[in-house]
Amino acid sequence: MIDIDQIRADTPAVSRLAYLHNAGAALMPTAVVGAVKQHIDLEAEIGGYAAADRVSDRLDAIYGSVARLLNAAAEEIALTENATVAWQMAFYALPFLPGDRILTAEAEYAANYVAFLQVARRTGAVIEIVPSDASGELDVAALERMIDDHVKLIAITWVPTNGGLVNPAAAVGKIARAYGIPYLLDACQAVGHMQVDVEAIGCDMLSATGRKFLRGPRGTGFLYVRKALLQQLEPPMIDHFAAPWVSRDRYQLRDDARRFETWENNYAARLGLGAAVDYALAIGLGPIEQRCRLLAGRLRTGLAAIGGVTIRDLGRTPGAIVSFTVAGYEADTVVSGAATAGITIGASHPSSTRIDAEVRALPVIVRASPHYYNTEAEIDRLIAHIAGLARR
Repeated sequence: MIDIDQIRADTPAVSRLAYLHNAGAALMPTAVVGAVKQHIDLEAEIGGYAAADRVSDRLDAIYGSVARLLNAAAEEIALTENATVAWQMAFYALPFLPGDRILTAEAEYAANYVAFLQVARRTGAVIEIVPSDASGELDVAALERMIDDHVKLIAITWVPTNGGLVNPAAAVGKIARAYGIPYLLDACQAVGHMQVDVEAIGCDMLSATGRKFLRGPRGTGFLYVRKALLQQLEPPMIDHFAAPWVSRDRYQLRDDARRFETWENNYAARLGLGAAVDYALAIGLGPIEQRCRLLAGRLRTGLAAIGGVTIRDLGRTPGAIVSFTVAGYEADTVVSGAATAGITIGASHPSSTRIDAEVRALPVIVRASPHYYNTEAEIDRLIAHIAGLARR
């Protein structure tokens, strides 16, 4: 059972606004804010090096916390500046040759896709899109038909940025494992609002951010790399933390996933990330996912009943991102009008998921993403606001 009253007390901003933009950057609980501020104060008092030394046990514990969040081992976790860096460190560590095939989904995120394009240009690898099924999810049967000896990577976004779609990550993992193909999963918008089990999913690499549903600080992220693959990967960039300089003409990569890190870090932000992970674990990702889906379903149903509103979500079991358009209104106008009414939502541009946007002829869409700390009354407040807008 989620103690909503306590959680909202831990989130002071909810007393003055209905915050439904958690797929962008969620509100941090006071425990997270306190962890960041306390360490900054400590650095001011005794200096950055001494401060890091004093809390070294807490810093090391973050790896264990993230590992528990993912059902992984601590040595399979690297902490990074953001999810993009995490994803890039994994992707650019993979070798590609002319004719190698990279398989991805229609709703792949722009940051990932431009990296595919760059590597394709550099190496002669080719990018191929796995078609979607009738529900809009990645077509698993089509994926399996596309497998051959030239497929060197399957890389998809689990929960795309532009709607409620939840791709069948575990079904993709079964195929990847069956054929021995590396599988890179972008879990930015899944971690923190869904249960994530890398063993059940079967991914070899997973990237995520702290700032979204996990409720951590901006400028934080992490990478999971399966131990069996780890020793085969050399990061695209290294320093003496990732690879100690053991003799004049030799370095030696670390044995764990921290080979994807660098020596210098924002320790205050890291501590905030650790606090955010521990906060989510204390509540339980099962109850969190259940409540997120409940609130998103309420919002989706309420909006769908309004004339002039079109729900733009896909998939059989949509997640906690609700995307829609309102006839006669630009998305930015809807977002700014909601802000004036004390409701925070966001928008998603077609350039973020260009292939899916082109296939579906999507305009800029409105994106509302409730979290477990929201109330049914806040959901109804947004529904009523959009209904009033549509009647004008």
